[in-house]
Amino acid sequence: MNGYKELANAIILQAVKDYREALRLLSMNPNDKSAQRDKRSIELFFHSQWFSIITDLNGELLLKKLKEEFA
Repeated sequence: MNGYKELANAIILQAVKDYREALRLLSMNPNDKSAQRDKRSIELFFHSQWFSIITDLNGELLLKKLKEEFA
């Protein structure tokens, strides 16, 4: 795997970890403003043009799967 692909994968994995953490915090306190901001920011990333440039993953499907973990 080349360095660019490894970097792209690391960025996406960190976003997934951060999204899970935001969802976890919101499950305990739905009014947590910081977690709300993080969640929204990461959702925008998964829907962004940049996301589609660095990966072939479907951002909407990825978000759906992550949300199902907390349903």
